[in-house]
Amino acid sequence: MGTPAARIVISLADRRLHLLEPGREVRSFPVAIGRPGVAIPLGDSAVIRKRRNPTWRPTAAQRRAKPSLPLSVPPGPGNPLGRFALDLGWAAIAIHGTNEPDSVGRRASAGCFRMLPADIEALFDAVPVGTPVRVQRDSTGIHPTVEARAAPTVRPAGVSATAPVRATVSPPSPLPPPVPPPSSTVPDPPPSPVPDPRCPTATAPLRRLICDTPALSVLDGRARGLQERFLAGLPDRADAAYALLRDERRFDDRITALCWIRLGSESDPAVAAAARSCLAGALSGRLEDVAKRIAELQGGGRVAGR
Repeated sequence: MGTPAARIVISLADRRLHLLEPGREVRSFPVAIGRPGVAIPLGDSAVIRKRRNPTWRPTAAQRRAKPSLPLSVPPGPGNPLGRFALDLGWAAIAIHGTNEPDSVGRRASAGCFRMLPADIEALFDAVPVGTPVRVQRDSTGIHPTVEARAAPTVRPAGVSATAPVRATVSPPSPLPPPVPPPSSTVPDPPPSPVPDPRCPTATAPLRRLICDTPALSVLDGRARGLQERFLAGLPDRADAAYALLRDERRFDDRITALCWIRLGSESDPAVAAAARSCLAGALSGRLEDVAKRIAELQGGGRVAGR
């Protein structure tokens, strides 16, 4: 049997999976990788089995860590593997879907590589058993066609789940003026934007893109203003402030991967435009998330974060 034409490269630094196929544009997808403290395999392997509607069977180590886990979970909406799984040559390691799409783009798995439902379906259909897979710690350096995508529930207008955005496309239309979310989720009047004090010295690509784009800076500032207004009314704000800070860091990590924001992205006009469009949707949703989080904290929810 000949060598499979396609190959997969996964970058832990970028939290991206790249599908390389001769004669086609490179396709790139965000992935969740192993959470801190979990060993993540590095090097070369291959797809050794494809499973549609897989059954999930926790490993012995997972059951020791959490004895309440069932022996197995059948196919269905509660299955952690989603609807498709590509088993790799490493023991108990696979590329698969997830029943927690918000985890994609974060360090959240037990060592496997989670993908959004539409993405794993596209990958499952594209690669045969035997496809080479390389996992590397550093960035791939691949800067090809970029799949622009927002948070799992938000996608830039006109961009499908798998349609790539070429570097030669025209930038999307200018961002619309920020619109305050419904009063049912955000206290009325809307919070005044609070500038990010890190902007003058920010070097991280995500922060620089937000700070340098007025429309994004306003959206980001409104979430910060909502937090500050809430914290100002607390006699002891330390625990709540820490919980909100943890949430912000998780958001930054996830959106950096989902919108594929990396050093040098701003140098390509089309890539930067796609990233801004992705961020606009994500930051709009973040304002509602912050409002819900504050409601949880006011109601005595866990302050340590979700």
